[in-house]
Amino acid sequence: MIKALFLIFKPLAAWEQILQARRSPGYLLVRYLSPMLLLAAVAEGFGLMEWGRQLSGIQGFHRIHRFALGEAVVYETVRLLVMLLIVVTCAVLMKVFGETFRERHTYQQVFTLAIFGLSPLFLLRLADAISGMNPWVSWSIGIVLSLEVVYQGIPTVMEPDPPNAIGLFFMSGLALVAITGLERFISYWYLTGHSRPIENFISGLAARLPF
Repeated sequence: MIKALFLIFKPLAAWEQILQARRSPGYLLVRYLSPMLLLAAVAEGFGLMEWGRQLSGIQGFHRIHRFALGEAVVYETVRLLVMLLIVVTCAVLMKVFGETFRERHTYQQVFTLAIFGLSPLFLLRLADAISGMNPWVSWSIGIVLSLEVVYQGIPTVMEPDPPNAIGLFFMSGLALVAITGLERFISYWYLTGHSRPIENFISGLAARLPF
């Protein structure tokens, strides 16, 4: 979390430190990304149980749904796994985009860029625990900060030829916005009571839990 703040306020110095550390993708997933996602999941899950979410109703009528412990655990677990999948997908896409410019990048490079580049977005997920917080606001702020971090990180981590750097950033940024935006839309659709299949899936799994 501290590294995410460092990337937001001093991105160049933060990227230099990250590059010098040369951590493996597995290390970053276990020691950096997973704890951040877990903290965000616990915070949001607490908010879902304590304050709930407003469900849309017929003719503008709304009601508050407070999650049971089992529902919150299932929802946050699924979302955490989806976030990990998003990181892997974005890393692979960055590698593919680099190859379109005849660049060769290692998985260590692209995973480093994806994990740290998306960390501001994951950090802003803590705001989703706040009652009444519009999830699109936290996502918008988070993705803008992430794009700025990625913009600073591409030349440092991936070291593309200068003429290719802007194109690589544009394609990578577009992928980040599209993929994370789709995840946000699906989660928002579920939390506001519009997705019956997802609701039934989560409720069914929650009913199997021993608590």
